Amino acid sequence: MSAAKPHAALEKWIWILIYGGLFMIIIGIATGRTEEAIGWSLAVPGGVLTAVGVVLIYVRSRHKD
Repeated sequence: MSAAKPHAALEKWIWILIYGGLFMIIIGIATGRTEEAIGWSLAVPGGVLTAVGVVLIYVRSRHKD
């Protein structure tokens, strides 16, 4: 058996947050063309999720293995 990377779960969550957030932003922009309030309510949390993912990349880079 090979040893799993100690930060594999963190790395998985980083990319889930980034790609999920970007997807929500895109859906929010597309929805905002017809329903502005719903579009904003999707795009803003998507932006927050993306920002959290980017911050976690920084945290991961500063963490010692």
